Amino acid sequence: MKKYLARLNSTERRFVVGVFVVVFLVINVLFVWPQFQEWDKVKAQMSKTERTLAAFQKEIGQRATYERLVRELEAEGTPVPPEDQMTEFLRIIQVQASRSGVRIDGNTRQPTVTNQFFLELAQSFSVVAGEPQLVDFLYQLGAGNSLIRVRGLTLRPDPPRYQLTANITLVASYQKTPAARPPAQAATAPAAKPAVAAAKTPTPTSKRP
Repeated sequence: MKKYLARLNSTERRFVVGVFVVVFLVINVLFVWPQFQEWDKVKAQMSKTERTLAAFQKEIGQRATYERLVRELEAEGTPVPPEDQMTEFLRIIQVQASRSGVRIDGNTRQPTVTNQFFLELAQSFSVVAGEPQLVDFLYQLGAGNSLIRVRGLTLRPDPPRYQLTANITLVASYQKTPAARPPAQAATAPAAKPAVAAAKTPTPTSKRP
């Protein structure tokens, strides 16, 4: 480059330098200066990421506190009964109805709602009872550890207007028993067929005359 400029006179050198300056400015205007706005966006995104990371680290630092609160809540609450107690659902309702003086005229099984961990059993009942008896029946079901609760309730007086006829939908949640893994079946080799021994044919002996 120096040898090339050395062969040029002063006017030609100024022209070449001016061309280089113009090319340099054009390149900056087209490719460098527009990236300044992108740099502002990158800095804003980096700042947002740092704030998010700080918030996550703060929550992770409170893990021991959350675990302690979970243990306290588990100790205060009623555990969800296992799935093998679902057969007690109807029995508990019938026993409590008898104790409260509520007559059950019929019941209808509702579809069972289930997910990976829990299933929900629902049953609709048609009952006849007085107002105090019905209130005691519903209160005692909710006050026990059966986790039975009322989803739907309709009331109307019976024809003599001495008692109430109610249609009640009761539900209860149960913990699903983890499905047992099927035992691994050992690969058994096919039994070998018994070898059949080839029968030897006796070789006839020739008699000499």
